[in-house]
This record gives sequence, structure tokens and C-alpha cells, in this order.
Amino acid sequence: MHDYVLEDRTIGRVLADKADRIPQRPFLLWCDERYTYADADRMTSRYANGFAARGIGRGDHVAILMANCPEFLWVLWGLGRLGAVAVPVNTAARGDMLRYFLEQSDASCVVVDDAWLERVATEAPRLPKVRRWFVRRDGPVSSADLGGTSAPVEPASALDSGDATRPPLDRVRHDDVQTILYTSGTTGPSKGVMCPQSQGHAVGRAIAGEYGYRSDDVLYTCLPLFHANAMWYSCYAALWAEAAIALAPRFSASTFWSDIRTFGATQFNALGAMNNIILQLPPSPAERDHRVRLALVVPMHPDFPRIFRERYGIALTSVFAMSENYAVTSYVPGDREDKAGSAGSPRDASLLRVVDDDHRDLPAGEVGEILLKPLQPGSMMKGYHAMPEATAKAFVDGWFCTGDRGRVDADGYLWFVDRKKEAIRRRGENVSAYEVELILSRHPAVHEVAAVPVSSEMSEDEVMVYVVRKPGETLSEAEVVRFAAERMSYFMVPRFVRFIDALPKTATEKIEKYKLKQDAQANRDQLWDREREGIVVAR
Repeated sequence: MHDYVLEDRTIGRVLADKADRIPQRPFLLWCDERYTYADADRMTSRYANGFAARGIGRGDHVAILMANCPEFLWVLWGLGRLGAVAVPVNTAARGDMLRYFLEQSDASCVVVDDAWLERVATEAPRLPKVRRWFVRRDGPVSSADLGGTSAPVEPASALDSGDATRPPLDRVRHDDVQTILYTSGTTGPSKGVMCPQSQGHAVGRAIAGEYGYRSDDVLYTCLPLFHANAMWYSCYAALWAEAAIALAPRFSASTFWSDIRTFGATQFNALGAMNNIILQLPPSPAERDHRVRLALVVPMHPDFPRIFRERYGIALTSVFAMSENYAVTSYVPGDREDKAGSAGSPRDASLLRVVDDDHRDLPAGEVGEILLKPLQPGSMMKGYHAMPEATAKAFVDGWFCTGDRGRVDADGYLWFVDRKKEAIRRRGENVSAYEVELILSRHPAVHEVAAVPVSSEMSEDEVMVYVVRKPGETLSEAEVVRFAAERMSYFMVPRFVRFIDALPKTATEKIEKYKLKQDAQANRDQLWDREREGIVVAR
């Protein structure tokens, strides 16, 4: 693996070096399109110059609301070559959540796909900080498409300037903020994680090296590029291995294996329910007709390595990681199978502690909050955007407090247990209980609301809300869901709803959510269920 010193770990320097040394090697496979490393250098330079020609440069924040496609990378890395800050936005965001992301990130420019133009248009007039819009669509665009905004509106194709001159490499530093990634809110709003240029490279370097990725590998991802997993653990890993990345629009159980075969993939990443869906596919004589040798799965079930090996002939890897950091621990090929189910060990990447609520160290095997300290420079976030108090709270004496609970066994392997913070894990997304509650509490008939996780058929969580109506108000479960669907991302919309006279609380007025969770699990079959009611929530 070709290594780079910390100072050279910027997207501009790395792409330029690859293009000079291995220009014709395949880098990106998309549908019938093929892009080499030289193409990646050229296209990101063109987009960088397209942005620069419109006054966008170092330090400007640009939100990206795009589906998986090559242009996503050209936009994101083009901005990175200028020292501008990219803000990838979850394409499921709508209403209050969408406006929050665009406002809180201080985005002065937005690049949006035509598919989400209608929902963006409703918010555009209320976004005075946004001074320029780019719309990715075939055909003309105008301010009328964005609610009559006074800011200039152009087709995103205008960014492909034709000028492939490389922006100066010395204007961007490894510790400059490259992206702001929004992580789930817990006891407050979603936080924008400020990721330096070097952070994605730290992940790519570790994953490519520890998992033995080679230059002839093809890393397949169908996960969204606005998430760190697809970007860092696939795209950057491929970049560091000088391998190819095969990109699909989205996960589809019906086309997953045919995509794998078409692209000649040798590795893929799978999150959450995706693992179970793959294993629940009906047996096929062609299920070993592929080149895949490795798959990174999170979470890792103890039985997964054996099942994937026996059925598909694939070895599994896993990690413990967050948007704020890096591959803190890794379960790698060759690790003992009795450690399957763990997130692996630190591999010289990190110091780990497991502590109690008073931050006292716990012995091996005991469950507590996971704290970490990186051993590799440039691998952590620079803080939370415009949230100095949240940033300060996340670090105690130089240790990052993950808010996750786990245990470290006598051999140094980390076993994730649960989330200390109030996040609900649904379909690979972290759902903020706080934000679900905040939005639903705005309904005029709602007095109080509490959101809790309920175990799903797919081994993850479903969102349930307990609602206290205001005196004299009438409100149905379907109305709660409809109100939610109009104002939040589809994956946040509650599946289960129960009306309650009062929420259980402590003497200090804190909601005793553990009691609600126990009630939900004990009465799961009797809960009002929007899926059973046939209510479909649009993406």
C-alpha cells in the first residue's frame, strides 16, 4: 500500500498522486460507466473550478442533497480541493429536519437532485444564508423551482466547467475541515461533526491495510454516500488500496447478487437489517458464483462468520466506529471465531477505557461507557459545528466519550452492548428520540410525547411513541403518523403509537423510558401498528 505522510492526506494531493502514478487504473464503476484514477482527478478538478468560478471557495459551506452517483463524488471532492466544506445531507430529510440541517450547517450554497426539489422548494424562502442553488436535472431550472428564491439558480451541470487545471495543492491543509456529517441527536438536536481532510484518509488507510485490500479488488457499496460508511469505509478504502469502487444506487435484495457478479466485486459492506435480508434470501445454485472474499458487517452476530463462510464462501470483518472518529476496533480475517460478535480489538489505533457513570475504570468483562483516545493523528473530528458546549462535553481529560456501552474482554476485544444515549437504530439509521419528540410535540393536540425503541422482526429497532393528549383533544394514531410523515425523514416516522394518560417520571420530572420500553415489549402484539393498518410512508 502506498502511504502518505499526514501533511499529504488531503483529497487533492492524494488524487493528484494517484493520477500521476496509476492514471489508467479503474477507480469508479457505475452502471455502464467506468472512470479511471486520472478521470477522478480530472473530474474533481473541473468541479472545483466550476465552484470557484461562481465565487465558492475556501471555508464556504455547501450542502449536498444527492443520490448515489459519480457526480456526488465530483461535487464532494471538488469542494475538498478548494478547501470548501461539504455538508452531505440525508436524502430522507424533509420539513423541519431539512431546514435545520441547512440552517445549522451555515450552508451558503446547496446542490440538490431534482427528485428532492419539491421538498427543498418549500424551505428555500426561509433560508436567507443560502446565496446560490444548483439543481441536478435534465432541462432548464429557475428560481420558480425553488419557491421564488432571490438567490441564483443554475443546473448542476454548469459546475462541470471543462477546465481540468488542478487547483493549487498547497492551499488546503490536512487539518482543514472537509465535511460536516450530521449524527443523531440524543438529548439535544443533531450535531454537525466537523471532519478534517485527514479523517477519511485515516479510515481508508486502516481498513485497506488491516483487511488486506489489494489493487485488483473491487469494493462494492449500495449504501448512501452521505453516510460515513460508504464514503470512508468503501470509497476511501478503495482509494488507499488503489482498487476500484463499484457504486450502486441503493440496496435491493432482488438485484444484490446480480450486481455483485456484474461488477466482479470482491468485497462489500453491509449494515444492520441488510445482513439478515441477505441471509434470508432463498437458496440458489448461483450463490457461490461470485468473486467476493470479504464483507464488512455491522453489527456482527456471533453466528455470522460461520453462516457466511459455509453458505457464500465469504470471510467477515467488522468495526466499532462513529462519524466522530475512525475504525476504533477491527475484527479482521484470521481473528478467532470465538470472538465473532465482538467489534474486534484496537490494532494500535486507539486506547480504550470502559468506565462507570463516575468515569471510574471498570475491570475486564464489566459493562460501562466506552471511552477512546486515538493513537493516530488526524483521525478524529475537530468538534461539533457551532456547538462548543457539546464539543467540550464530549471530551473528558482528552478522552472521547462515545455515549455507547460495552465491555472489553481479557484479550482486549470490544463487545458492544447498547447505546447509553437515546438513539434508536432503524434500518441502518440512527433515529434521535429527542427529535421525534420535538416534532410531534408541535401538534396542537399533543401535551407530551416520548419515543422509545421496540425490537423489530429484522433484529433492529422500530420507533414507538407514547402520546399524552391535551385535555379535551381528540387525536388518532393515524393522525400522529400523518403529522410525522409530513415533517420528518421517513425512517423516523413511528410505526407504533400508544396513547397514555401520563408519562412515568422520576421525582425530578425525568421520563422513565425504561418503563415504557418494558411496556412496549410486553404488549408488542397488542400495539397499534401502522404497517398492520396498511399505512405506507413515502420515502
